[in-house]
Amino acid sequence: MTFAVIVFPGSNSDYDAFHAASAVVGAQASLVWHKDTSLGGADAVILPGGFAHGDYLRTGAIAKFSPIMAAVNSFAERGGPVLGICNGFQVLLEAGLLPGAMVRNRGIKFVSKMVPVRVEATDTPFTGACTAGQVLRMPIAHGEGNYFAEPAVIEALERDRQVVFRYVDEAGQASAAGNPNGSINNIAGICNAGRNVVGLMPHPERACEASLGSADGRVVLDSMVQAFAAGVAGGRSLA
Repeated sequence: MTFAVIVFPGSNSDYDAFHAASAVVGAQASLVWHKDTSLGGADAVILPGGFAHGDYLRTGAIAKFSPIMAAVNSFAERGGPVLGICNGFQVLLEAGLLPGAMVRNRGIKFVSKMVPVRVEATDTPFTGACTAGQVLRMPIAHGEGNYFAEPAVIEALERDRQVVFRYVDEAGQASAAGNPNGSINNIAGICNAGRNVVGLMPHPERACEASLGSADGRVVLDSMVQAFAAGVAGGRSLA
């Protein structure tokens, strides 16, 4: 299978994602410039972390207008698996592919550290190889990772099991102590109603090898490879 890693001006985790998908997981991967209009027949899309367009206006606000996003939108509408990591998650929110928004971290400080994150849903292309309740240690690095949405949206996300990842403490509980940025309900990642688009603030590609301090994040990309091998992503056939 082939991953398309979208590159925006200011992306800084594009090569991390490329390395994780290709050298670590063993899939094919290509870097796709934001001005391109085709995904080149990719089987999965990754929007990586960084500071697309310098985070001017708002995080992801300019990136959503990049030419490649039309192809990403069409791909997602057809059921194609799309993963947004950190800034990529912010782009997905701005593009309307996921509900809600990101605001400044609680305390107005950039946070960069390893955090425990609990897997809440395993029926997405990026969590199929996980077990429900599994805690993954992955790094975060963001200044605007405080997930916000109106109460009705949060209620729907929780009801429909669209909260895919949740920040927890060392005991695996979704406590205030385990919330690094103030996100509502300790939300670290969500999916769309079709379950094929997933966004998360932690960086699985930066935690895919033991030498990085954790290899827990590898399961996110391994899940996609397994989903592709089974011919299923987001509950829809890839054939």
